[in-house]
Amino acid sequence: MPTYRDEAVILRTHKLGEADRIVTMLSRRNGKIRAVAKGVRRTSSKFGSRLEPFMVADVQMYKGRTLDIVQQADSLGAYGADIAIDYERFTAASAMVETADRLNEAEATSEQYLLLVGGLRSLSRGEHAARSILDSYLLRVMALSGWAPALDDCARCGAPGPHRHFGAQLGGSVCDSCAPAGSPRISSSTLGLLRALMGGQWETVDAASPPDLAAASGTVAAYAQWHLERGIRSLEHVTHPPSIGAR
Repeated sequence: MPTYRDEAVILRTHKLGEADRIVTMLSRRNGKIRAVAKGVRRTSSKFGSRLEPFMVADVQMYKGRTLDIVQQADSLGAYGADIAIDYERFTAASAMVETADRLNEAEATSEQYLLLVGGLRSLSRGEHAARSILDSYLLRVMALSGWAPALDDCARCGAPGPHRHFGAQLGGSVCDSCAPAGSPRISSSTLGLLRALMGGQWETVDAASPPDLAAASGTVAAYAQWHLERGIRSLEHVTHPPSIGAR
């Protein structure tokens, strides 16, 4: 049977039998992979800890009839421990890997892999508020999947912005003429924060006010869940700290 190697982020695992696990991974070159890791639940396993959620590994596998088989795993990014000890990091990381798992196979590109690795690395190091890292990831992952929200021109008619209305089902911000009755409004400062999150302008993000951070997070969550067509369960447990400096 042919073997292959790839870099992969572990998204989730399921028990299989008494000692095995089914591991779902987002890989750099082969998209999403589901593989059996035999014996990893035994204490004698040489690579069981490298195949836990939030870990990044160089994995060697061979093609099976239904599921591939993990032969070897070498750690590339041991982010799980630093994420797991902090509730905000853990819930944000859980929402990120859940979102990555929801993507269609056609959307599981190397860019998606690198974006997720960068987000998990930033979370593990505590570089910014966990919810802000999550919000930035969600906006960027939506853009890579072809669902970038309109943050400047009107999503419907293209009229130059900024505009005062924003809706997930509308495609982003819309002008007064295109906004349906009762459309939610968005402040210019929150809209500016969304642009900063999308563009990775972290000085702007870290200096944002708590109300704008909360408003941006609600907007991002609604937008992502609308386009994924079902809720991201982990988002229910994510909190938004006042600021990274308040930790």
